[in-house]
Amino acid sequence: MTRPPRIEGATPSPNIWHHPATYELENRAADPHGRIEAAMASVAPWDGLRFADIGCGSGFHLPRWAASATSVIGVEPHPDLARLAQRRTRRLGNVTVSVGTAQALPVPDASVDVAHARWAYFFGPGCEPGLVELDRVMARGGTAFVIDNDGSRSTFGSWFRRGYPMVDPSAVETFWSLRGWTRIPVDMGWAFSSRADLEAVVRIEFTPELAEEIIASHEGTDVDYAVNVWWRDY
Repeated sequence: MTRPPRIEGATPSPNIWHHPATYELENRAADPHGRIEAAMASVAPWDGLRFADIGCGSGFHLPRWAASATSVIGVEPHPDLARLAQRRTRRLGNVTVSVGTAQALPVPDASVDVAHARWAYFFGPGCEPGLVELDRVMARGGTAFVIDNDGSRSTFGSWFRRGYPMVDPSAVETFWSLRGWTRIPVDMGWAFSSRADLEAVVRIEFTPELAEEIIASHEGTDVDYAVNVWWRDY
């Protein structure tokens, strides 16, 4: 899964686009206690509402949203991943998956009650076209969520700062705050079923040199991992 998407305007993901099977391990290990979902539900439960998952990847989270939402649309720029998401949800009558980008969502105006973008808006600055598109598609009274890494704290946050020094946590927080978004800090964690799984995921998230340093210095199968759940009402 290394070929480019057949649509313009997508920023390639460094992990799932090239390693979907390993990223599945990461999805299974992330947030074992459901703290991200709990934070979202504390602001805007999606029971009986129209839900959009922007950058849904292979559709890992779509069945969970579909369990209580009236309708769910997953939007994914990589056609192969979109096909995996379609296959995963083929028996769910209230789910559709479309190929598209955050700045050109394939949905009508004011048709989304709850939007979710997890590691799809690339840490604030640069995602402005996607935020403009949210202004179009969000229904009155709707709520959008953006989940991003918190590089200011946690073990994973320290790894992230080393791997992505161009991402300034303070600048990211300022970006969202100035645009009217509210932050919920969440300690979600990674909990892998095996050491081999943890090592495989670390190797798709960081350069080979840094990955080996991390693996050599970190013991066990769990990692404390902080994220920010950003939200805004429309």
